[in-house]
Amino acid sequence: QLTLVESGGGLVQPGGSLRLSCEASGSALGYYNIAWFRQAPGKDREGVSCIASSGEWRHYTDSVKGRFTISRDSAGKTVDLRMDSLKPEDTAVYSCAADWSPQSIMCTVVDGRYHTWGQGIQVTVSS
Repeated sequence: QLTLVESGGGLVQPGGSLRLSCEASGSALGYYNIAWFRQAPGKDREGVSCIASSGEWRHYTDSVKGRFTISRDSAGKTVDLRMDSLKPEDTAVYSCAADWSPQSIMCTVVDGRYHTWGQGIQVTVSS
């Protein structure tokens, strides 16, 4: 059974960078579309980015385009979210999630598609 664990969160100043990692155990991530979501206090969960199982399709929500980069390693163990030029409004709990989709060429950040979730990790952008 697939289990996901996030790492790499923390406190960073505005304009700084962080790299979040989503590490899998129990199954290889290569069969799954993987997405990152975030939830700020008092707000609904928001889809941030996803990468298709084929690795050929990536999607970003408008507010992070040009600043965030999603990638997966060739071993199928981790999916990273590189976050640059961070802003205070990026402050949230970030979670990765997996959708069983072998050989998929597309992905979506609709959270109802994802059935395996990590526990979440805090990212705080503040001076």
